[in-house]
Amino acid sequence: MITAGDFRKGITIEWDGGVWNIVDFQHVKPGKGAAFVRTKIKNIMTGAVVERSFNPTDKMPRAIIETKEMNYVYNDGGLYYFMDNETFEQIPLTQDQVEDAVRFVKEGENVTVRFFKGKAFSVEAPNFVTLEVTQTEPGFKGDTASNTYKPATLETGYTLQVPLFINIGDKIRVDTRVGEYMERA
Repeated sequence: MITAGDFRKGITIEWDGGVWNIVDFQHVKPGKGAAFVRTKIKNIMTGAVVERSFNPTDKMPRAIIETKEMNYVYNDGGLYYFMDNETFEQIPLTQDQVEDAVRFVKEGENVTVRFFKGKAFSVEAPNFVTLEVTQTEPGFKGDTASNTYKPATLETGYTLQVPLFINIGDKIRVDTRVGEYMERA
């Protein structure tokens, strides 16, 4: 159990029938009346963000989130299959559960899957991935301006902005946290 007075950013709690992550908090001591804790919390299952005030003595259970390294096996229409690297068990996840991670992951690559009470709820791609450019306008000799960009489609189908000198077949590094080009690989 954790009290609201002990809240910190990143702590995960069970509250109101859901699992919530503390996004922001502030201890408030008004001149008149009792102190309280103003929080901004995010439901990790649905993504909903709520602002809520708690009494500093309110107690709630701390949620234990498990993470597991899993291998992205294949996509079967609306389901994405991931295999446990230790037990070789496969689990199917929906588009809502994999969110943006599959935009940066090829079949056969490892991802981090997060579980709560044995149920998978989200997938995280590695922070940096190397992907091949499959479609973009050709670059021309002399296109060396570093602040001019053009759209490029990667082998996973994701489209992002790249410098003019990048051509079809080039491998580039992508920062998956922001979805931006970093450098040529």
